[in-house]
Amino acid sequence: MDGTVERLEIVKERIAAAERDAGRPTGSAVLVAVTKTFAAGEVGPVIEAGHRIFGENRVQEAQGKWPALKEEFAGIELHLIGPLQSNKAKEAVGLFDVIETVDREKIAAELAKEIARQGRRPRLYVQVNTGSEPQKAGIEPRDAVAFVKRCRETHGLSIEGLMCIPPANENPGPHFALLAKLAREAGLGKLSMGMSGDYETAVAFGATSVRIGSAIFGTR
Repeated sequence: MDGTVERLEIVKERIAAAERDAGRPTGSAVLVAVTKTFAAGEVGPVIEAGHRIFGENRVQEAQGKWPALKEEFAGIELHLIGPLQSNKAKEAVGLFDVIETVDREKIAAELAKEIARQGRRPRLYVQVNTGSEPQKAGIEPRDAVAFVKRCRETHGLSIEGLMCIPPANENPGPHFALLAKLAREAGLGKLSMGMSGDYETAVAFGATSVRIGSAIFGTR
């Protein structure tokens, strides 16, 4: 078995164990395999092993990799998990099935325009900067519920859930708990949270998807 596929299976087993420990149904936390910086040839074995849900950080990198893979393999679901620039909204709506990083008014407006123009409706998440880190994308927690409401009412967007990336040097648990609280207040059922170092904690706090790259593909 390919080493990447072996690591994929280990991660899937650990997610299932975390679900059991949390008293959650098996499969309630979906694995988004993060393929940023990895070439199509390195992703291929994971697709051939049956995995179909992937995440990319950059629109441009994804454009060079995923159109051909989507044509070759049926059922691929591609998530944008990195910051979205407004001038890339057209490409993002055309390529991604899920955009997890809606985080400001300008992006919401551009996405609404492109969704109407293309007739393609990717599922959308609002990114929350739970640690209020100045260098990190995401809406401030205190503004998140109102922003979700504006996305719906002003821009006509259907928001599916919330996403966060906790500060690297802090216990992620309180950040995951905050995101879950905000989602409840906004009437949202989906939580994208947890990465290679903390995904089991994220599952315990209710993550419905976890974004895992290095634990599967290794590090660059």
